[in-house]
Amino acid sequence: MDKDLLQESYAQIYDLLGEEAMQKVFELYRGRQISFPMRLYDRNKVMHRILKEYNGHNISELTHKYNYSQRWIRQVINKEKGKSDAK
Repeated sequence: MDKDLLQESYAQIYDLLGEEAMQKVFELYRGRQISFPMRLYDRNKVMHRILKEYNGHNISELTHKYNYSQRWIRQVINKEKGKSDAK
């Protein structure tokens, strides 16, 4: 494969991941327009994980672990508390 002839986006993937991975990306996604979310983790999945991992005192730790704000984490926890209080 002649890297110098690759489209810029494929050349970047080639440099980052190597020829074999770039070829797989090409085969899987060619012709498609792709945008990547700003956040690595899915918001709904993180919400469920936070509720499992919250121990009453670790909001700061969860903030750093999942890269969400303390305000959002508190809202998630309070929303769940509201549900359980209503039962």
